[in-house]
Amino acid sequence: MAQTIRSRIEAATKKLKKHGQDHLMRFADQLDPEQKMMLLDDIEKLDLELIDSLIAEYVLDEPEHTLPKEIGPAPVYTVPAPAALAPKYQQACEHGERLIAEHKVAVFTVAGGMGTRLDFDGPKGNFPATPVRNKVLFRVFAESIIATQRRYNCVVPWYIMTSAANHKETVDIFKRNNYFGLPSENVMHFPQGMMPCFDRTGKMLLAEPYSLASSPDGHGGSLRALYINGALQDMAARGIEYISYFQVDNPLVQVVDPLFIGLHALDSAEMSSKAVVKCDPLEKVGNFTLADGHMTVIEYSDLPDELARKRDENGRLMIEWGSIAIHIINRSFVERLNKRGFSLPWHRAIKKVPYIDESGNLIEPEKPNAIKLETFVFDALPLADHSIILEIDRADQFAPIKNASGVDSLQSSHKLQIERAARWLEAAGVDVPRKPNGDIDAQIEISPLFALDADELARKRAQLRPLKPGDIVYLG
Repeated sequence: MAQTIRSRIEAATKKLKKHGQDHLMRFADQLDPEQKMMLLDDIEKLDLELIDSLIAEYVLDEPEHTLPKEIGPAPVYTVPAPAALAPKYQQACEHGERLIAEHKVAVFTVAGGMGTRLDFDGPKGNFPATPVRNKVLFRVFAESIIATQRRYNCVVPWYIMTSAANHKETVDIFKRNNYFGLPSENVMHFPQGMMPCFDRTGKMLLAEPYSLASSPDGHGGSLRALYINGALQDMAARGIEYISYFQVDNPLVQVVDPLFIGLHALDSAEMSSKAVVKCDPLEKVGNFTLADGHMTVIEYSDLPDELARKRDENGRLMIEWGSIAIHIINRSFVERLNKRGFSLPWHRAIKKVPYIDESGNLIEPEKPNAIKLETFVFDALPLADHSIILEIDRADQFAPIKNASGVDSLQSSHKLQIERAARWLEAAGVDVPRKPNGDIDAQIEISPLFALDADELARKRAQLRPLKPGDIVYLG
């Protein structure tokens, strides 16, 4: 083994020197065999040709952001259905249900985050998210999948992208919880790709003498991770054609939406999105636009305020649709992106990154010192031959948990979850107590296993009772 390690070190050093990165081997002679193996594993995974080009374009130089020449409003399917489109919406819903029943749809959850911003120790998907039973996010999604499978008598496989930071712990959580009621063979975990962090001169940084400082390659990397980890091949073997993509922090997400799938399929789209009407012109969300003839998301930081505030003759914002990272993506589209050389644009961010200096000391920087590179999944939209947008009511499908307090916190999500449950109950004819300010005077949670949507709850009217002020109600 010693000879093997020595030869690998020599080969790695030679390769790194060719690319001006041999400083990464500075401490190799001081490492024990296990640490040497860890360092070599990190280095041998590097695509140094790609890294050279990224350093030249994004590290040593900061690309100038240029807006598309023509930016206009994106076409959107609105809800409720306009009268003229009501027949198409009905056809789409039926078509989507048929595709689900024919085992053509899979769920894909991007779950690489840790609960750090929530003051939670562990993968974000294991964060207790519901207002009565404190179900973790993974369980909420699993129950939605189980309910969908029961309704359509089908199998909906679940693909979960983790990260280097939480992969093992996430897999262990699923094992301990018996995969939250799903057959283990229908749940696949795989890690996100990583990208080294660079100093301002283009040198890669060490997090330890035996490991690179690195960060996830962005949610755009999820489309590459599907390919390199065998998920696309597994989907193809199962006959999956459509991927329902969402991020892990939204307990109100409609995991499998027949209308969305149906509209996407009927319009022969390759990648489609759900959108919400922005709360204000400068809301910090991506902006859906039709840019130079292509469906495009322009980040809020890149959209000029003048354009963000521009209104049409009816007083509506020209750019009024915000991205919430919910998509339907064709498996064949992701395959095509990868087979021709995965090439989503990279985005540059300057961050504080601890690193090992030349003397082997750990440096904790007080200000941003390093450049991280990542890709965004919405940058695949302009590459699709066709794309649609479906408007949703954020109160019905969007209650993310991102922050420890304030906007998009557990508290705000609980309020939205309870309000949606109350609306469903009231639509079914149940009296729900409200405070003078209109807030719900009860704690309510409806499991997807009891009702996947408001219509299913209404069909169970005989099982429901009026609520009293202060009630704590769980329907499961």
